[in-house]
Amino acid sequence: MTSKQDKTVSLVLGSGGARGLAHIGVIRWLEEHDYHIRSISGCSIGALIGGIYAAGKLEEYEQWVRSITRMDIMALLDLTWDRGGLVRGDKLIETLVDLVGDVRVEELDLPFTAVATDLQSQKEVWINRGRLFDAIRASIAIPLLFTPFRYKGLTLVDGGVLNPVPIAPTFHDRTSMTLAVNLNGALTRPEQVKPPEHSATELISPLRSSINRFIQRLQPDRSNDSEHDWDAYDVAIEAFDAMQSTITRQKLAVYPPDRVIEIGRNACQLLEFHRAAEMIDLGYQKASEVLEPRR
Repeated sequence: MTSKQDKTVSLVLGSGGARGLAHIGVIRWLEEHDYHIRSISGCSIGALIGGIYAAGKLEEYEQWVRSITRMDIMALLDLTWDRGGLVRGDKLIETLVDLVGDVRVEELDLPFTAVATDLQSQKEVWINRGRLFDAIRASIAIPLLFTPFRYKGLTLVDGGVLNPVPIAPTFHDRTSMTLAVNLNGALTRPEQVKPPEHSATELISPLRSSINRFIQRLQPDRSNDSEHDWDAYDVAIEAFDAMQSTITRQKLAVYPPDRVIEIGRNACQLLEFHRAAEMIDLGYQKASEVLEPRR
């Protein structure tokens, strides 16, 4: 029989946009199978989900995110023409503060670290003190999409730029397992992945159009376009995913955790938060596949 101490976990939650809703399913599986999460290190969506869990409000967040629609997502993205990005993020953070409360990291029920990237020094920044949603806002600042976040004199962006699966903050934990959730895994069964919807009536189109116009200013000559004519939005998002996938493989090779749960990077697109139920179920399923004792 496995003792309580044998099932303590340092949980590392990676970056990957809406795919990160799978983190909720992983946490649910761990709880149902008597694992005890003792610390969380998170990056981007991993910092968001991990911080909310550490604040004891994951159930409320899950109920909320399961109910949102494409229109709700668009309403939460406060578009701006700021040169640093296309979304300020204030409206999203205010909504989450209303849902979770304006808590401080040091007041959370367990140790929590959000990882961001300092643009000027090109180094990781670990945030484990101060306002929880300052830490989360810094960690989710995807370049081009969200404006950078000013924190203690630093200009911070998404931690996934340098470390999409931040294992190092858990190195000194005294737990029986370090479990990492990688949202940039290998492509899986593409025939089962929903194709992106690029119709003129797509509710996310204002954001998409803004990104396209921004990038097209940088590449006005389209005379040599290839047969596969991706729009600028796709190029930006696919490039960021490719970068994160490569860095993740390197980090996991150098600092291998005890167990890794992988979510294919084609499971859903960056802003498809309306697919919450599907992603949560996928996380639960993948946790079962990796952690269920073999018979």
